Amino acid sequence: MSAVGVLGVGQTPYVTRRADVTFPELVREGALLALDDAGITMDDVDAVVFPLAPDALIGVGNGERWCVEALGAAGKPFMRVNNGGATGMSAVIAAWTHVASGMFDVVLVAGGERVSESGSAQSVLNKMWDVGYERPIPLNTITMLALSAVRYMHAHGADEADFARVTVKNRRHAALNPLAHLREPVTVEDVLASRVLAWPIKLGDACPSSTGAAGAVLVSERYARAHGLRPAWIRGIGQNTETFWMGDRVGPRMLADHGDADALAVAFERAYAMAGVTDPAGQLDVAEIYAPFSSVELHVIEAAGLCGKGEAPARLAQGDFALGAKGTIVNPSGGVLCSNPIAVTGVARLAEATLQVQGRAGDRQVEGARTAVASAIGGDHQFYASLVLSADLEDIA
Repeated sequence: MSAVGVLGVGQTPYVTRRADVTFPELVREGALLALDDAGITMDDVDAVVFPLAPDALIGVGNGERWCVEALGAAGKPFMRVNNGGATGMSAVIAAWTHVASGMFDVVLVAGGERVSESGSAQSVLNKMWDVGYERPIPLNTITMLALSAVRYMHAHGADEADFARVTVKNRRHAALNPLAHLREPVTVEDVLASRVLAWPIKLGDACPSSTGAAGAVLVSERYARAHGLRPAWIRGIGQNTETFWMGDRVGPRMLADHGDADALAVAFERAYAMAGVTDPAGQLDVAEIYAPFSSVELHVIEAAGLCGKGEAPARLAQGDFALGAKGTIVNPSGGVLCSNPIAVTGVARLAEATLQVQGRAGDRQVEGARTAVASAIGGDHQFYASLVLSADLEDIA
């Protein structure tokens, strides 16, 4: 099996709306940024993996078909991936598989998102739940994760201020990231005073609906060595799946605790085992994790093994996980809480982790970063993906 490197990454700025481009033109922007960063052209690409979440979010059915010519992918193998919020990282893992298998040497992952085209993202996302039992509640991503936040508060003694501190940290990081959608710093008081969406989640605890594009170029070790290239290396991948039924995550007969992220923890453990990571908190410099609401970041930090269950609020309150602190820095880009172009959010996590381990992250750079973990979550917290990157192929110390 070939080692797989990330040769180039690209992201457009994330904004509310782009009226100046069509969807294929937006996707092409992200692809060209990644190709330029890699120093190659579409002629060098063997295959394309296209991340596209629910079609209704862009207002066009089977939108991947619309983008083949814009990418210059006609005549090349082409695959669409859809795993909800995990779509982008699932696409990266599909591309990794194509390269690691020896089938291709150069694979482009490129996609985009125009959530504003849907009119109401939450009305679209509401359709993921069971028609007979769960959709009438009604559930959407906000109410579903509000239930999770309440459970986390009950189980671990957290409060609304703990969630607000996550937003404060990420906005401070995003202020250093010119690509981030929400960049204005806020205070705990600002977050607590913002409009309640579904208690305890407030507007200040929620991600934006972002429009933007992202791409990545994955290459084989053979190709990298033949051309004298130094990519970031994907050292481990991990995926897992949770039960579909929300009713199986709550109550006295629950199969999994909705307040924690145990199924995600398994995905992290699989990636760590492949990468040779035995002490995540001691071996990983950066974590670019998928957390579209402030409450989610707390249990994802714990699932990633960066601290024990229920410990993330106190650690965050004492300044850990933020730029300038010791140990693993979480979401130095501002994370999903500050930019969420759903279909490519997972690609953005890979892109940010790549920039970090290569020392190219600008003002948001974690000093001396050589290793990183990235993750994504899709569906009703049902699909999980993670990967570990490093600056070289040496054993991770």
